[in-house]
Amino acid sequence: MRRFLLLANASLLASLVALPALAQQADDQIAETIGEELVVTAQRSAQKQNDVPITITAYSGRSLREIGVTQFDQLAAYVPGLNVQEQSPNNPGFVIRGITSDSGSSQGAPAVTVYLNGVDVSRSRGSYFDLYDLERVEVVKGPQATLFGTAAAVGVVSVITAKPKAGTSGEVRVGYGNYEQRRIDGHVNIGNDKIALRVAGAVKLRDGVVENIAGRPGSQTPNGPRIDDLNGQGQYGARVSLRYTPNADLTVDLVGTYDGQRAPGTAFSSGTFAPTGGSTSPYTFKEAAGSPVSAAVLSADQPSLTRNVYDMNLTGNYKFSDGWSVTAVAGWRNFDSNEVFDADGTQAWYLEFAEDARGEQLSFEARTNYTSDTFRAFFGANYFWETGFQRVPFSSEEGIFLQCAARLVPGLACINNATGVVEAARATALLTAGRFTQLPYSAELFRNSATIDTFSAFADATWIPTPRLEINVGGRWLTENRFSGISTKIPNTVITGATLIPGGINTGGQVLSSSGRFNAFLPRANLLFRATDNINLYATYSRGRRSPVLQVNAGRTAGVLTPAVRVFPAEIIDNFEAGVKGSIGKLTFSIGAYLLKYKDFQITVLRPGLPSTIENADASNKGIEAEISANISPNFNLFANGSYIDARVNDDPRFGQFAGDRFRLQSEWQGAIGGTVRVPLGDKLELFATPTVTHRSSLFFELPNNPVTSQGPVTLVNLRAGIRHPDAKWEIIGFANNLLNNKYLLDGGNTGGGFGIPTFIRGLPRLFGVEAVYRF
Repeated sequence: MRRFLLLANASLLASLVALPALAQQADDQIAETIGEELVVTAQRSAQKQNDVPITITAYSGRSLREIGVTQFDQLAAYVPGLNVQEQSPNNPGFVIRGITSDSGSSQGAPAVTVYLNGVDVSRSRGSYFDLYDLERVEVVKGPQATLFGTAAAVGVVSVITAKPKAGTSGEVRVGYGNYEQRRIDGHVNIGNDKIALRVAGAVKLRDGVVENIAGRPGSQTPNGPRIDDLNGQGQYGARVSLRYTPNADLTVDLVGTYDGQRAPGTAFSSGTFAPTGGSTSPYTFKEAAGSPVSAAVLSADQPSLTRNVYDMNLTGNYKFSDGWSVTAVAGWRNFDSNEVFDADGTQAWYLEFAEDARGEQLSFEARTNYTSDTFRAFFGANYFWETGFQRVPFSSEEGIFLQCAARLVPGLACINNATGVVEAARATALLTAGRFTQLPYSAELFRNSATIDTFSAFADATWIPTPRLEINVGGRWLTENRFSGISTKIPNTVITGATLIPGGINTGGQVLSSSGRFNAFLPRANLLFRATDNINLYATYSRGRRSPVLQVNAGRTAGVLTPAVRVFPAEIIDNFEAGVKGSIGKLTFSIGAYLLKYKDFQITVLRPGLPSTIENADASNKGIEAEISANISPNFNLFANGSYIDARVNDDPRFGQFAGDRFRLQSEWQGAIGGTVRVPLGDKLELFATPTVTHRSSLFFELPNNPVTSQGPVTLVNLRAGIRHPDAKWEIIGFANNLLNNKYLLDGGNTGGGFGIPTFIRGLPRLFGVEAVYRF
């Protein structure tokens, strides 16, 4: 099957090159500015941002560099309604207006679409990539199925990388900072009017910011192997882009990207048990030790992340007549990742897990555009195929697990917080009357798999009866086939004769499966009214859909293994919003209000040691988002943005423990303010500074809401300042993120919470350093 898909991908790419109707730069890859206003292509045609009748935040690559954004979690601080929780690159949570896409299950469906150069890359474990050498980023909020496909249930994060151009140019950027931060990135561009090449890359390295004392004096394993500090960074990326422009009507872009990590593991801090000589504070050191036995099961001897993502994209656009063009986009993506983590966050050999996730996808889209003074339209079709699995190995010691989880031996603690001693290590000898002192236990708790293929057809039309009024309608029809499978390898224990984690059924590696077919139609409608030459009013309706989940678990009927199949219905979202965009003098602004109504809202429910499941409920979400910027002078500009979001499950007894609860990972209030000041010092030198302040109100990490797993308000101050050549040929920049060194949490609960011992992940401390940039 894999060979067939690779051949199919190659043939699609070859046919795309051969098409006579290919490419002057695809519509969704145009980036330029008109005056000082960014041009965006969220509606599949180039428009000024203020002329788009939907809520959108966009930044050019240059602007993102100016405020120090080089990864998704940093971007979220400057986009109202967006939050990105980055536990690790393997487990990012993209949140738009309170809806989260972070499940690693291959059978689930994302709610937030991540696009890279016009292709959906939303599958959670393959969605993260580094942000360098960019043309722009567009964040479109609200259901956008017509424009971006069914995964765009509540919004889209669309990243467009910089493309080759005629001429020779380049940039190199190097940096060094505390925690041994080492960065280097840049690009080289060469070419002429017909063919051009751009090569870009980035490496980001940082030691762990959480000390791990395992294997060091003072720990419970002073003579063991030294374990790396946690929450570090080992990010590697490379991109090669080729542009072919034989004439003014045809452009073809081929982009190949690699993104990978070789990083220390994530520090899960136990709120119940303390490391030796430490406390249960999430901001103290940790004692996360590995073991040779665990290494054989988990594929690593300590918490760590190894991840590889490969991506190919071929895009073409051909203008075949006045006002008419055709665009084709073919994409292939493959990822593999293995993340090893200490889910209990302690020195005990208790909850040692890995997540081995792999996936591959293939897509092709063809779209025809028409534009005139009074009418604008596009129509086309899309095919998307993906396959993957999520495998969860587990390692523990029988006596430690049973004592920590069930207290089988009276008077014996799991861990003595005063001394750090793992008292449960004596449980095996006590429970087996001395026959054994240690009983290693390993299992493949589950391996869920899925193959999904989707075909959709879409069309969108905008009528412009007068220069001041635009009326838009559109929709996407889709049909999808979903195949889901499950297998387990769960042995019984020596001590109890049963599986170590209750509820698991051993299939012995046998795959149990089921399949289903689903259809949907998702419409949208918009009005844009130009109240004045500089102020636009808009109103929109759109319907979003999070695909049904065909979940397969292991079951038994009359003692025979059978697939236990549940189909969780599609989550349907109806979105109503209205707003105003415009400019008054040197001030540019956008204000929008929205109401989202959810039917069969999909709530992910974690189960200890078992695949997560889903519960459906109805929910509502209302809010306001605003952005403002002021170019006060050529040397001074300011910006501010903010949002209010009230997103919660409906307060109805039918929804049980979730009734009335706020959505997870979403603050009610969010905002940012900042600016850039430049001070010329003669003809050859310029001082500059870009201070920013970001704020989020309190949030809950889980549904149902629990004050234990929550975070209060967080305000962070960041600063970038330096000197540079007036023509930006070189720069020397000092930077400080989280300048005031505020303490805050990224997550709480986690896998440990399912076993009654919630764990917590701290946010990054103050990071500071210096960068040097040279351009030619």
